[in-house]
Amino acid sequence: MTDEIGQRHGRSRSTPAPAHPKDRIQALPGQQPKPAEDDSRAPEALRRILHSASYREADQDVDFLRGDATRGVRLQLDFLKTENLLEEQQVAHTIVVFGSTRIREPQAARRAVESCAKALATSPNDETLRRHLEIARSIAEKSRYYEIARKFGQIVGAPGGKAVGGRIMIMTGGGPGIMEAANRGAHDAGAESIGLNITLPREQYPNPYVTPELCFSFHYFAMRKLHFLMRARALVAFPGGYGTLDELFEVLSLAQTRKIAPVPVILVGESYWRRVFDPDFLVDEGVIDPEDRDLFWFAESAEDAWQDILDWYEAVGRPLLLPAEGA
Repeated sequence: MTDEIGQRHGRSRSTPAPAHPKDRIQALPGQQPKPAEDDSRAPEALRRILHSASYREADQDVDFLRGDATRGVRLQLDFLKTENLLEEQQVAHTIVVFGSTRIREPQAARRAVESCAKALATSPNDETLRRHLEIARSIAEKSRYYEIARKFGQIVGAPGGKAVGGRIMIMTGGGPGIMEAANRGAHDAGAESIGLNITLPREQYPNPYVTPELCFSFHYFAMRKLHFLMRARALVAFPGGYGTLDELFEVLSLAQTRKIAPVPVILVGESYWRRVFDPDFLVDEGVIDPEDRDLFWFAESAEDAWQDILDWYEAVGRPLLLPAEGA
């Protein structure tokens, strides 16, 4: 081999063959532990060193990575993993759907009502059971929103993810209830969809309709929120509680201050949202401007919500979807 290298390059002198990238002909001294025959204490001393936390490589030391000193690194990783995978999947646009985790599909809601009614029938004077039945009935009445969210997921999924600049997908918090419905609708349409789950003190399982390769688990709410907004082309909020309100008001605040460019914000179920908060009162009180009231609007159906989004983008001169083939 040495002579061949020299001849190939027209040289008469010998050139050493390239070294193997990993293997050595002769082992280095440190590749073998100090033998017990030289020092009987050496094996036990070496065992303690190898099992010491300080000897673990930093990226293999879970205790170190979870410490206060590495919070900044964890924040970066929490962001970066999802970002890399979304880029690999060429996800350019998302339609973010939020709503209560407690609003279940109609048949499940009806079963809950029946169960509560049976329990109350055996103890008709139990006020706690009576309250449970009232809540179950209220949830059952709102289960229609599950069907609307499911239909919305189907509609968004129908274009097959094709949009101007890349793919468009439903994105939810990955949990049950309304989020499950939106992911399920996309799944019904044969489309992929995204779920951004969050680790909680009590484990929260993702709903089974999120595309497995696009289901993420976050440690930090802040990084999860960032990913909700980075590609969001609209927020569609269904009736919900604190989590839904948190996401809704964050988007409205960011749009109000133009920290982000305004996007369509649609509240499904006007009668519900009118009781949750009164933007006209805020305008009258002078704590928001009339133009801030127009950062969102209401819809009652999946079809209307989606058409409103498309119309909004047409109005600003940035169509969301690619033209239909043959159009």
